Amino acid sequence: MAVQVETLEKLERRITLTLAAETINGEVETRLKRLSRTVKADGFRPGKVPMSVVTQRYGYSVQYEVVNDRVGQAFNEAATEARLRVAGQPRITQKDDAPEGQLAFDATFEVYPEVKLGDLSTAEIERVTTEVTEEAIDRTVEILRKQRRTFGLRPAVEGAVETDRVTIDFEGKIDGEPFDGGKAEAFQFIIGEGQMLEQFDQAVRGMKVGESKTFPLQFPDDYQGKDVAGKEADFMVTVKKIEAQNLPTVDEAFAKSLGIKEGTVEGLRADVKKNLEREVKFRVLARNKGNVMEALSKAAELEIPNALVASETDRLIEGARADLKQRGVKDAETAPIPAEIFKPQAERRVRLGLVVAELVRTNKLQAQPEQLQKHIEEMSQSYEKPAEVMRWYLGDRQRMSEVEAVVIENNVTDYVLATAKVVDKVLPFDDLMTAS
Repeated sequence: MAVQVETLEKLERRITLTLAAETINGEVETRLKRLSRTVKADGFRPGKVPMSVVTQRYGYSVQYEVVNDRVGQAFNEAATEARLRVAGQPRITQKDDAPEGQLAFDATFEVYPEVKLGDLSTAEIERVTTEVTEEAIDRTVEILRKQRRTFGLRPAVEGAVETDRVTIDFEGKIDGEPFDGGKAEAFQFIIGEGQMLEQFDQAVRGMKVGESKTFPLQFPDDYQGKDVAGKEADFMVTVKKIEAQNLPTVDEAFAKSLGIKEGTVEGLRADVKKNLEREVKFRVLARNKGNVMEALSKAAELEIPNALVASETDRLIEGARADLKQRGVKDAETAPIPAEIFKPQAERRVRLGLVVAELVRTNKLQAQPEQLQKHIEEMSQSYEKPAEVMRWYLGDRQRMSEVEAVVIENNVTDYVLATAKVVDKVLPFDDLMTAS
């Protein structure tokens, strides 16, 4: 086998491979003989089919397989000998000008780029911290109370107020004509909890059982119902039932109902604080990690292999189709999704992946077994049965690979923050929890 390596544009390379036709033909003959032992044909006993029949029926496909195998093997050997880090799959084309008795092929491919990392000590990166306040614990306890609230009928003489659950009939019209979704009977919602548009919510306040009212409502321009977005409707509402909420008292019985072992209010608040601190930790880490990755991407110089971008684009498209299918979209698997939509995102991911991989390699930031164990333990603590969650992760190689990727990113984040110019910022709890 003779090997030639050419450098084309940027990351593109080409290897010319020549194989002896005699070697290919010998392998084809060997495989056809092996195939003849099991092939079946009308009029012949198994294993007795003439080679001429076997060759006529399977010769082309066997030769195609042999050529593919031999060229693939030759390419891998040549790339290893030349110490090339191949990105993606090569494009193989057969040459017409091969020497007599030879088969010649061009393998065109891309290689991984050289990643030049800038001086990270000059990079300025924001690092946020957030404290779990007593106010945050109070609000969480209130949410737990609402999750366990009950409702009781309000006296007929009293009007509906905030936090009441009302049952209504309503019908809306635009220019005197009904519209889809504009009518309902025995419809329930809780006043003041954002379940209805503000104008609708305000119109029902103060109404009593049996009372009817007509009022105008302006749909927002960005309303999810495109047919009515930006239009004004007239609604007729009749109140059928009003129920006042009853919130449970925060006491020992309430704490026990939530599974608090100590059965005390102090134990409940301690448990809430612990859960909030765990959530804050992951959110803060994600935010700081995002800042680090953005800084890393800006600090690096490299060419991006088109083959890797194409592969990542395909993966994103498949993910989008899977999401459409989960939402019940018909024929989601064949939905036409232009690759251009995802190309910028794919380029960013590939670029960052190459930069992170280089940083991990040069600074030995690979995930260690004890780090993997600790990360899984932390994640499992938010579940009712942590031991089962840990076994679920540890028992699957794919899930462990995902955990390993997260731990490596955490290692990179810690390394960069220890190297760069860090600007510390205290982020209010509410800002952290509402951030997208």
